[in-house]
Amino acid sequence: MRIELGYPDAIAERALLQGVDRRDLLPQLGAAMPPAELVELQGNAREVHASNALLDYLQALVDYSRKSPDYINGLSPRAALALLNAARAWAMMDGRREVIPEDVQAIVPGVVGHRLFIARDNTRITGAAVAEQLIEAVPIP
Repeated sequence: MRIELGYPDAIAERALLQGVDRRDLLPQLGAAMPPAELVELQGNAREVHASNALLDYLQALVDYSRKSPDYINGLSPRAALALLNAARAWAMMDGRREVIPEDVQAIVPGVVGHRLFIARDNTRITGAAVAEQLIEAVPIP
């Protein structure tokens, strides 16, 4: 999964340049949560239900990426699993026990934006735009 943060503004970048090397600050970081809690959350996310209709939609997205001439390479089975797992976690964070198509659409940019490349020459398209193109191309069943 990849999340694009963009560039810092000039003031934040100056502070970064004048400050301590950020790698030197790593030992001072505390854990966001105990490891056991993380493992429990991961297990809870795996239990979020994905209906056959939802899996059909997810497979349609993956299949479209593989067959469309718009992309250099389609999404792999590992990418499909990443989509499903991230959508389950998204649904869980939203307080639901079932994945809906909007969960898949919400996480597509972070999961596939760096895995799909447009097949046109001299085209600079961001991961978010590539993901949006995929979402628009495949209707929700």
